[in-house]
Amino acid sequence: MMAKLFRAVIMGPPGSGKGTISERIAQSFGLKHLSSGDFLRENIAADTEAGVLAKTYIERGLMVPDHVMTRLLLPRLEEMTRHSWLMDGFPCTLTQAKALNSTCDLDLVISLNIPYETLKDRLSDRWIHPGSGRVYNMGFNPPRVQGRDDLSGEPLIQHDNDQPEALVARLRHYKDVAKPVIDLYKSKGILHTFSGTETDKIWPYINSLLSTKIPSRPETDTQHIPLP
Repeated sequence: MMAKLFRAVIMGPPGSGKGTISERIAQSFGLKHLSSGDFLRENIAADTEAGVLAKTYIERGLMVPDHVMTRLLLPRLEEMTRHSWLMDGFPCTLTQAKALNSTCDLDLVISLNIPYETLKDRLSDRWIHPGSGRVYNMGFNPPRVQGRDDLSGEPLIQHDNDQPEALVARLRHYKDVAKPVIDLYKSKGILHTFSGTETDKIWPYINSLLSTKIPSRPETDTQHIPLP
């Protein structure tokens, strides 16, 4: 008999470790890791209609609006009817969450609650390879060659919005838009919040929870899929 499909979302502010924890969940439980950031970058690189539209907002330092994000992501999720997955980076707003609800029923939402000082320290040490979105941290995940991407050798950059002044505004914005989403999932009884300053210390609690929710691995393929 086929195991029940499992669909989950992970939420958290910039620098909270969503990507790291998502990869661990994917490897441990056989879920597809769907990254909205990766999918955005792929659509922009491929010059799709929605990708071109998203790029116009990103280049101006603006949030990609709900109608563009849903247009990018929902059709792909509708194609994943036979897969269990974990979505990282979507939904970000109540409008996106309601659109997702109309497409599928979520089993679980993980919310990461990380202290501001920890986020500030992580993001000030964060460097990014713009072509792929690969993230390095000078404190715990530095590149092999300083300032260069491990795979391509291309230069790494630091985003202006990871600077302390911009960071305060980003975190405040996240808190404002995430609260209604968190409240929605709390009312559905599927929200689980994990607090802490270190991913390695939070992970055992998430692992333990998921072990009770996913008794058998739904799939054997654990590869990271940024929604091709």
